[in-house]
This record gives sequence, structure tokens and C-alpha cells, in this order.
Amino acid sequence: MDSRTKRRLSPAQLDEITRDALGCGVTSSEELTDGFANAVWRLGLDDGRQVVLKLGPPPDLRLLAYERHLLRTEAMVYHLAQPVGLPMPDLLKASFDDPLLGGDYLILSALDGVPWNRTSLSPAEEGALRFELGRHLARLHAIPGTGVFGYPYAGLTGRTWREAFLVMIGALLDDAVYYSTPLPATIVEIVGLVHMNAHVLDQVTNPSLVHFDMWPGNVFLNGDKRVQALIDHERAFWGDPLADFVTPTIFGELREDDPMLAGYRQEGGPLTLDHAARLRIALYRVYLYLIMLVEDGPRQYPEESYAPTRDITTRSLVACLDVLRAGHREGGQRQAAPHARV
Repeated sequence: MDSRTKRRLSPAQLDEITRDALGCGVTSSEELTDGFANAVWRLGLDDGRQVVLKLGPPPDLRLLAYERHLLRTEAMVYHLAQPVGLPMPDLLKASFDDPLLGGDYLILSALDGVPWNRTSLSPAEEGALRFELGRHLARLHAIPGTGVFGYPYAGLTGRTWREAFLVMIGALLDDAVYYSTPLPATIVEIVGLVHMNAHVLDQVTNPSLVHFDMWPGNVFLNGDKRVQALIDHERAFWGDPLADFVTPTIFGELREDDPMLAGYRQEGGPLTLDHAARLRIALYRVYLYLIMLVEDGPRQYPEESYAPTRDITTRSLVACLDVLRAGHREGGQRQAAPHARV
């Protein structure tokens, strides 16, 4: 996907970066265009290694509020998750406010696998992968936090998960106003529905490390069609583990018989899909779908590429707002019932 956030580097600049960071020159380069925010290249080095360079957006370009310091968030995840054995590339170099580029970049070991979304799988293989992904998510969520919820590097945090989430979605709706993003409901209506259901967020008392972008394109498979690596950790935040089941079921729903849940529970991850949990998932879907609509503002995707995504995202957002409306009415009825019996 082409985006205004992706910077362009010449072969000479790519060579200069790798020589400065790794002491090696570039013998081959290929831009990887599947991502939506950062510019990414696969580079061959003169010592025989293959690496991936991720370059952050231009430092003077206004982004969404939660997107501040994306690559610093990703580096944090590598430092926390690699020691516990989660499958991921090796972080070879992290440079912030680099004097050569005036921005941030990461250099990672290159993978020889294939993204899940580009692999043909039988139903049994698909189920086995979802089970395996659930186990990896449980291990990710077990990484201890510091007690702060939200996005520390973006400055969108709170002492409780409810406080942090309201800050996060408030910042996103501020971005929607700034970019005049067309939405299927008014800002006031969306804010009202989120706040009326926000009490369910109080069930989350400990911050877990949440990837929040675990769609199949970010899961690489090896030749045996097992998980080789989880990638693209820049959208991670500290919050509710349930939020990590939203992107693997994007535009759909999380079903009790999903093998992901079985894998998650086998690894020791506590998870119950009761009424309150489903309301929390609806809140996180609203947040995700708003991101997908508002991010077109700073990125200015080509219309022909973005239109199908915008259409299905808008329909899905409408459905989730309906869930929040119904959840609020049902919650009110539950509270009124005891008084009716008095």
C-alpha cells in the first residue's frame, strides 16, 4: 500500500545506514510494500547476511496521536519478548533520532518464511496454526508490565485500563476531527456509546503487553506451516489481553470454538467470553475500525486501493456500535431488575 508516511532512500543512503549500523555494505535491496506506515527494505549485505530495514515516517509529518514513536514501541517489544522465547526476528540495531536520517529506524534479521495470508492451508492446518498462535499470545500477555496502561511512548496512558482506553479513543477521535474523517455516526454519539459501556473495562486490573496487529500478514510460517515469527510490533500497548483477539478475527467475531482460545487456555491464559467480555471486544473493535478509517488522513492512500477497505471497515464499525447500543440497554435492564422485585 502506497502511503505518504513512507520515506524514500537512495541506494547510497541504504548503504550508508548499514555501514554505520552494522559495518557492512549493501549488495542488493528490495522494497517491501505490504506495510501501511513504515518504509521497509530487504537488504543483502556484503558479509552474506539478509536483513530488513524499517524506517519511520518523516519526523515533521503529523501522524495519528497513538503513532508517535512507533519504532520505539517496537524495539521495546523485542527487548521484552525475545528473552521469553517468543518467535520473532532478531533486533540487530535500533536508532532513534538518527543524525543520518533525522528519524528512527530498526534493522532486523530477515525471515525466509512466508506470511500466513499468502499460504494455502487445509482446514486442519489452519486450526493447528490458530491453536499455536493462541499459545504465543498467552506467553506475550504474561510479560510483566510496570503498572501503566496505554501507549507510554505516545504519552497516551492511564492509571487504570478504563482511564487509558478513554484517553486512547479520545485522542483518535480528536484526530478524526482534525482530518475531517467521514464516520457513520457523530463524534458525540460514538463518545457516548463508548463511555456508557466503559464500566466493563474495570474488570482489567493488570496491564498486559498487547500486540494489537496480529493479523495473518504479521505471522510468518516456516516450511512445515508452523509459526516461524511474529512481526510488526509497533502498535503494541499495555492493556487488556482480549484486545489481541480482535485483529485475528477482523471483520468477524471471536467464537468459543476458535482453536486460538484452546491454545491460549492450554498455555495458562485466563479468558472467559461472558457478556462483559464481549462488550469489551466490541469496544476494541470500534477502536480498531476507527483507526483504519482515520489513518487515511495522514497517509492519503490511493483511492482505488483504499476504497474496498474503507467500505468493509465502515460497515463493521456500524455493527459494533449497534452492539454497544444493545449492551447499554441490556446493562440498564439488569440494573433495574432487582428494584422491580422489591
